[in-house]
Amino acid sequence: MTRAYNFSAGPATLPESVLQQAQAEMLDWHGAGASIVELSHRGPEFLQVAREAEADLRTLMSIPDDYAVLFLQGGATAQQALIPLNIASPGQKADYVLTGHWGKTAIKQAKPYVDLNIAASSEAGGFRDIPARGEWQLSDDAAYVHITANETIHGVEFRDTPDVGDTPLVADFSSSIVSEPLDVSKYGVIYAGAQKNLGPVGVSVVIIRRDLLECAGQPRADIFNYASHVAKESMLNTPPTWNWYLAGLVFKWMLAEGGVEEFAKRNARKSALLYDVIDSSGGFYRNEVAAAVRSRMNVPFFLKDEALDKPFLAEAKEAGLISLKGHRAIGGMRASIYNAMPEAGVQALAGFMRDFQQKHG
Repeated sequence: MTRAYNFSAGPATLPESVLQQAQAEMLDWHGAGASIVELSHRGPEFLQVAREAEADLRTLMSIPDDYAVLFLQGGATAQQALIPLNIASPGQKADYVLTGHWGKTAIKQAKPYVDLNIAASSEAGGFRDIPARGEWQLSDDAAYVHITANETIHGVEFRDTPDVGDTPLVADFSSSIVSEPLDVSKYGVIYAGAQKNLGPVGVSVVIIRRDLLECAGQPRADIFNYASHVAKESMLNTPPTWNWYLAGLVFKWMLAEGGVEEFAKRNARKSALLYDVIDSSGGFYRNEVAAAVRSRMNVPFFLKDEALDKPFLAEAKEAGLISLKGHRAIGGMRASIYNAMPEAGVQALAGFMRDFQQKHG
């Protein structure tokens, strides 16, 4: 079997060595006589997996001790509802900076629980840029300020952490977590669905400053209470053990490869190569995002003629390059080039794009 280069935005490609290790351990995890997915989440085998995964993620991201780490179900979308429930008082203001589709989703999830203020938005410009920090209209008494660190669909990424003063900064890092070094201490909450850079779909990571766990928040069931999940080591209910285990294998793979510092270099090279192909194409390909905020993880682009979209996708598939169709919200193409996408895959795509332009330009 020949594996294709998979540019899917999520669920996304996983490191081949991780898949091979999971395959080898599927029936018998480390001599336990059963698969890790069959063993109790409260047993010593899975507790070892869970605690090693947290320790490895803390090492990867240099997470300070005054932050708790949770592995939860429900995806990033569930966290978008749980954050206001846990941090904001009833009717309290919360500021949102809107830079794309997933920012709109975060707003939709939070609206029932907070006096929501859109502090800045790039929607009028088609989500092609990030509003300058000086233009943000932040509230004086907001419970938090929310940003989407990387917009998977629109290909817009915060390249610097915005200064919001003493108000906790909350960020959806689903598409760009562990892609480069990050100063966790500048954030109140970092959350991410795993299915892009961390592992498989079905588990999310929440990194929350411990003092925020003391917020009264709003009336909520215990299962929606972050502090309760922290007290039970993310096992308040039965967790998605297989997904958590796979994420842990990805963390170990990243550490063995050189950690976030090494992946930052790879990701810079991969994204620069694709943007160079687009920018040097004379308009055959175009990316409409402001250069200063172009995503390193998700590269959306359009062909000069929509009639070429189907041939592009068909010929790419024949060349072993799959999942390049853009999101239905904006169309075109999209290459998601997360940590697990090898540089050889991006080089293959760049070569194909040049050849396709020569053939159809």
